[in-house]
Amino acid sequence: MTAPRTRRALRLAVLTTHAWLALVAFDCARAVGFARVCEWLRRRRPAHSSSRVLAGDIVWAVDEACVWYVKRAACLQRSVVATWLLRRHGLRAEMVIGCRPLPFESHSWVEVDGNVVNDQPQYPKVFTVLDRL
Repeated sequence: MTAPRTRRALRLAVLTTHAWLALVAFDCARAVGFARVCEWLRRRRPAHSSSRVLAGDIVWAVDEACVWYVKRAACLQRSVVATWLLRRHGLRAEMVIGCRPLPFESHSWVEVDGNVVNDQPQYPKVFTVLDRL
């Protein structure tokens, strides 16, 4: 394996581990309530990072961590974790919570620079945005 491929594989493994641990932390934080989790996420601003981690790598790592997680992670849990990791690596990520009235459905996704990064790009058109964190 070449050195750049080895570095990327190691970076993805570390990101996946961080994402898995964040999934655990989210489940533990349920005890303090959704409002406090939202407030915690609002306070997490993009870090001044020199790392060149791509948004796609972080989203991949969150998806991979969900494969190995002990239970199914819902869109809200995935979005909180992805938003936190993206911000931790200096990207301006926003978690968006939306709903549609008929048939009723709620959903959350993550945007970077106004583009959906962890889900289908048409969601902002299908769902009414309730909040951006």
